Amino acid sequence: MEKKYEYDDDFFEQRIVTPAETEYDKEATLSDNSLRPLNFEEYIGQEKAKESLKIYIEAAKTRGEPLDHVLLYGPPGLGKTTLSAIIASELGVNIKITSGPAIEKQGDLAALLSGLQQGDVLFIDEIHRLSRSIEEVLYPAMEDYALDIIIGSGPSARSIRIPLEKFTLIGATTRAGQLTAPLRDRFGVLLRLELYTPEELAKIVTRSAGILNIEITPEGADEIARRSRGTPRIANRILKRVRDFAQVRHNGIIDRETADMALNMLEIDELGLDMVDRRMLTSIIKFFNGGPVGLETLAATIGEEAITLEDVYEPYLLQIGFLNRTPRGRCVTALAYEHLGIKQQQTGQISFEEQ
Repeated sequence: MEKKYEYDDDFFEQRIVTPAETEYDKEATLSDNSLRPLNFEEYIGQEKAKESLKIYIEAAKTRGEPLDHVLLYGPPGLGKTTLSAIIASELGVNIKITSGPAIEKQGDLAALLSGLQQGDVLFIDEIHRLSRSIEEVLYPAMEDYALDIIIGSGPSARSIRIPLEKFTLIGATTRAGQLTAPLRDRFGVLLRLELYTPEELAKIVTRSAGILNIEITPEGADEIARRSRGTPRIANRILKRVRDFAQVRHNGIIDRETADMALNMLEIDELGLDMVDRRMLTSIIKFFNGGPVGLETLAATIGEEAITLEDVYEPYLLQIGFLNRTPRGRCVTALAYEHLGIKQQQTGQISFEEQ
């Protein structure tokens, strides 16, 4: 009999394999044993981005100038916020952190910019969500290090320019394509962060286990790394859940067997798919013979919003080749049939093999 699952409104915030930052992650960041690396030596992976940044930072320090504005883009959970803090640390300056949705008025941005000292870093997460009016204030600040402010209204209105200290803006986004061209062109350094390899994730898991005082074997770290969808945030989140299982059911040591049993209980399979991913794929196969099926139709079938499917479900399934986007809709690939243990027949009918 097929299992039935129920999802509450906060399910996606609780989902272990979501790359988005949750309140749990934010609380962990503020704790004394934060897993965030503090310098380039501790920061594992993203070698191309690190090497480029080391050169740019060294050159800027040699000239006695602030680092050029930096845009970091790529999937969520790869360390954009962490990397921005490391950049500020390597430059020896302070950093102010905010996000695009938090800056609602021009005065909010003006207050942030006027409070910066020479060479400081301003980090704006989700910078693609800045409003156009806020961007207009940001343009002269990035180019000329000045704020253009309108005082008064009507015939008596006048514009004044307030000079700013030279600073470095670091913007982070998961949707670089949604940035306006004028804003994107004002960044001198554009760096894309890539998904991590299992080997890099295993090193991150081992390092995190040491910080959390967890005993873990190389095989246990490899098992967690393989199922972390190429994302450090997910790897660290899974490590904490497996730690609980190891402490209660085993001797507190995370080996391959312990990690495998814990992840199976969490319903995370060997490719990092959880019950939500499998439910989506199975629905396409069961109700639409593998597709194609339109996004709105699929969303109505499984009871989710179309934007949720597009932003939460699809990215990883597309990356591993389990799902295709076509002009007619979404299609499940042969790889997904094989992974789910479902036999694909020429007649378009399907049969579920006994596991």
